[in-house]
Amino acid sequence: MSSTTVADHVLTRLRQWGVTHVFGFAGDGINGLLSAWGRAEDRPKFVQARHEEMAAFEACGYAKMSGRVGVCVATSGPGAIHLLNGLYDAKLDHVPVVAIVGQTARSAMGGAYQQEVDLLGLFKDVAGQYCQMVTVPEQLPNVLDRAMRIAAARRTVTAVIIPSDVQELEYTPPTHAFKMVPSSLDQTHAAPTPSTMDLQRAADVLNSGSKVAILAGQGARGAAEQLEQVADTLGAGVAKALLGKDVLPDDLPWVTGSIGLLGTRPSYELMMDCDTLLVVGSNFPYTQFLPPFTDGEPAVRAVQIDLDPTMLGLRYPFEVNLVGDAATTLDALLPLLTRQDDRSWREKVEQDVHRWWQVMDARGQVSADPVNPEHVFAELSPQLPEHVMMSADSGSGTNWYARHVKIRPGMRGTLSGTLATMGCGVPYAIGAKFAHPDRPALAMVGDGAMQMNGLAELITIAKYWQDWPDPRLVVAVLQNDDLNQVTWEMRAMEGSPQFLASQQLPAVDYAAFAASLGLHAIHVDDPDAVPAAWAEAWAQQRPCVVVFRTDPAVPPIPPHATWDQITKAAESIIRGDSDRFDVFKEGVKSKLAEALPGHPQ
Repeated sequence: MSSTTVADHVLTRLRQWGVTHVFGFAGDGINGLLSAWGRAEDRPKFVQARHEEMAAFEACGYAKMSGRVGVCVATSGPGAIHLLNGLYDAKLDHVPVVAIVGQTARSAMGGAYQQEVDLLGLFKDVAGQYCQMVTVPEQLPNVLDRAMRIAAARRTVTAVIIPSDVQELEYTPPTHAFKMVPSSLDQTHAAPTPSTMDLQRAADVLNSGSKVAILAGQGARGAAEQLEQVADTLGAGVAKALLGKDVLPDDLPWVTGSIGLLGTRPSYELMMDCDTLLVVGSNFPYTQFLPPFTDGEPAVRAVQIDLDPTMLGLRYPFEVNLVGDAATTLDALLPLLTRQDDRSWREKVEQDVHRWWQVMDARGQVSADPVNPEHVFAELSPQLPEHVMMSADSGSGTNWYARHVKIRPGMRGTLSGTLATMGCGVPYAIGAKFAHPDRPALAMVGDGAMQMNGLAELITIAKYWQDWPDPRLVVAVLQNDDLNQVTWEMRAMEGSPQFLASQQLPAVDYAAFAASLGLHAIHVDDPDAVPAAWAEAWAQQRPCVVVFRTDPAVPPIPPHATWDQITKAAESIIRGDSDRFDVFKEGVKSKLAEALPGHPQ
């Protein structure tokens, strides 16, 4: 019987941790691990991405949708470097991911050898909480155990570097001896609650308000029931950070939707007009969308709840900062809250929300050339299947996801919230399908992100989809041949016209490429065909790519845009924007739809 190698033991330990999938790409720096995978009969399952960056995104999407630690693997040198963008995405969104990375043999280190990179230095920031290199077998399983445990406990990225020759050494465990570090597997999770005194301080602040606003982030995902009870008791409206878009359903009349640059008018007014603020599980960065200041001081009293004490007190001068699990803290806080009998504030919030959805319906009916992207998303919401898992890429389409898509109970939605990186939408959806293969998935992707990463990952979908009990994975591509979000940012923030050399994209037949892989493909360039296209996509028993030929002139400028942004957008048109007439036309029609929501243009 052959001896157990270090690589064999790594896979054994991953299985003991409950890891079922590892996302990666091959290379000779991990040949020992790949050989061990063969001996282990592909347990945990090796999911082959087209690129290491995609492997990291898939591990991140898997972790976001499953709540478990995502694991990715890459070879030394370039493979390790490729992981970085996806790992930073996980780190900045507080997602637990472990990267297992090969390294050149120990005998070659320091010799300027091929593919030798200082991986400890390279990963020092992205895996700053824990990054270690295994140089002798006895370091295991402790190093891997700590990487898994720290990633889960601190919701962050950790890295384990294993030189290629170490992977092939015979595994010998640490002994009961000096300078040996035995390890263990078990990990439990605590749900801390603040002290009674601090809870009372928070209750005093919240009870003092007559116009309470709540901002919920992804940290409140397990506290939906408690959030509803607190909002009802205080007569509050609830806005959602984009990473927390799926925390509460959008059919609740006092949920104002997303907040921020991509947010809704009701969320903006909720924050500007409130007198008290409660933030639960959110590190929303754009402070200008939180309640205003008066004479340099906050105009409202504010309370924050977060599980991570290092994230408290950021973004706003909170009067009380509570360290605690969202659900248990709100449960403990509820008996201390006084019911707000005057419901006029709540009624105003609900009126604003009702009006907003009228506006969104009207904007979705505005004509465009050829298809209004808002129409695409307005028609999507009623056709979303139950328990769908959605991923939105970064681009102008993120605006429409943020504002138009109505989350229902049981649905999940995510995006690159903090890094806001392009190219994550399709690999996120792939990771989601491996997390929950019995649930449908949707990736909403602009053509820029599709050309960057999405096209290649369609090959990954084609490779694996028959393994999924529910094979539905819909990739919706918004094709306007323009890097549209940046184009609009140039117009609104710089007053600059569209710079075609950087913004114009080559036309690609995305549907034909998808069909060549055996996927179902739909191309839509008629607005009347949009509802049927969505129905056809969801009816397939295989993945589907549906391409919507959308109008780049439909403005994603937020409904609470400043006059300066509007002026600069106008200036860019005057200066000779290549799309100037259509931009003006569509902007006017969109604003008319807001003013007259009952009269589609």
